Amino acid sequence: MMVKVAIIMGSQSDLKIMQEAADALKMFNVSFEMTIVSAHRTPERMRTYAKEAKARGIKVIVAGAGGAAHLPGMVASYTTLPVIGVPIKSSNSIDGWDSVLSILQMPGGVPVATVALNGAKNAGILAAQILATQDEVLSEKLEAYKKKLADDVISAADAMKN
Repeated sequence: MMVKVAIIMGSQSDLKIMQEAADALKMFNVSFEMTIVSAHRTPERMRTYAKEAKARGIKVIVAGAGGAAHLPGMVASYTTLPVIGVPIKSSNSIDGWDSVLSILQMPGGVPVATVALNGAKNAGILAAQILATQDEVLSEKLEAYKKKLADDVISAADAMKN
């Protein structure tokens, strides 16, 4: 099976958050790979990884980073693949705002879809939704997931009536 989603992060400390993207993809049986690619400490690795991802069959890149959070934007500058940025509240972060703004405020021509602070689960789901535009089976899994979300809300509302 060809890997479809790349989950990358700036450092090992980001793994706890980025694992949520992996868990979301597992829920939909979407193949992925996960590794560390630092924009600041391994810029050549980052460039090579981004430039070769498409040829390796990757369809979407989920990139998490804290602090200055350059990884998603720099990766997006080297590829035409969709990049989903996950801002991470890290130990050197200014309450996470630096990461959010670094990923959110991309210059025109270099888009990065941005999820909430520590929102890796949504990044995984969004990656699955992007893939589902070309995969009817995956689309049906996502529809069932959304229905379950709605059913859970109705069940909780019904339980409150008692």
